[in-house]
Amino acid sequence: MEPAGLYIHIPFCRKKCPYCDFFSISDLSLQPDFVEALLVEIDLKADPALAFDTVYLGGGTPSVLPIDSLQRILSAVRTSIHLLPDTEVTVEVNPGTVTAGQLAAYRQMGINRLNIGAQSFQEANLMFLGRIHTVRQVTDTISWARRAGFDNLGLDLIYGLPQQSLRLWGKDLQQAAGQCVEHLSCYTLTFEPGTKMEADLRQGRVRPPAESLVADMMTLTVERLADAGYQRYEVSNFARSAALRSRHNQKYWLSVPYVGLGPSAHSWLEPERCWNKKDVAAYIGDLAGGRLPIDGRERLERTELITEAVFLGLRTTDGIDGGRFDDRFGVSLEQLFGEVIGRLGAEGLLTFADGRLALTDRGMLLVDAVAAEFVQRV
Repeated sequence: MEPAGLYIHIPFCRKKCPYCDFFSISDLSLQPDFVEALLVEIDLKADPALAFDTVYLGGGTPSVLPIDSLQRILSAVRTSIHLLPDTEVTVEVNPGTVTAGQLAAYRQMGINRLNIGAQSFQEANLMFLGRIHTVRQVTDTISWARRAGFDNLGLDLIYGLPQQSLRLWGKDLQQAAGQCVEHLSCYTLTFEPGTKMEADLRQGRVRPPAESLVADMMTLTVERLADAGYQRYEVSNFARSAALRSRHNQKYWLSVPYVGLGPSAHSWLEPERCWNKKDVAAYIGDLAGGRLPIDGRERLERTELITEAVFLGLRTTDGIDGGRFDDRFGVSLEQLFGEVIGRLGAEGLLTFADGRLALTDRGMLLVDAVAAEFVQRV
């Protein structure tokens, strides 16, 4: 079995961003009880049969946790969980919630990768997105991280904002690439149900850009970042080399086992997925009583597993490994999808060579529609 990944959800933010649908709360007074509950969950979920080579603390905003709380969490992980040598340990940090001293402490406690929620290098965009930081705080965070000894930094950016032009997005890309970080994630803005921004969309207060413009922005992203030395390895993710890809996130796309801790976190060990309650108080209460805070679970059937393998695999530039697919499902890609492969290949949307099925850059623009063509044949 391939090494698993450990995800820890820190469900606290100083302020909820209007576009974000990840579970978080702004009541920081619950942090002490949350940390105690998380330590119990770490112990209860420890599985000696699993070895891990990634730990990812996401949120929420993990950098709003006090340093000593984060230290206790990581110490408990190292005590209870079998971590392999050279484990990738990532913490998400948001500019405006972190200091130079904090980042130095992170490095000293064994964190070796940071993912920085920049989102934009333009003040107007940050204001529209409801971010609490400034552009200067983004560059300060990067500078402090380098000074602390971090040599593996990722930045998140968002494009496809209302009123955003292709030229202005190109300016963001130029400034991001100029920071010389090792990894960039460039996501299109989505209007998720239940968010303030989706309500604004329904009520006509904001208008999304044309789909053709968003497609042009994606194309520009690939071109500009390639020129700057970044290799695309997933629809939205770029790294300076294969070794600098997010090792943790690749586990989700390859269906490698992962364990999720914290409110709303998901765990996966084929063929079963389970997830925790989306309620901090309930999470704390369950673990205070020695109970895992499981909210639900599902066992995927073979057709559902194939569907997920196609949807997730086609998002990556490596694509779907035919040999791995055959070993996993007992059927070849050609047997299941021969007609679709031939037709979409002729349209220039994908390639199938040396047993590997992957989308072209043009196919990546239509990834969901292309994947749907395959799923119809499952």
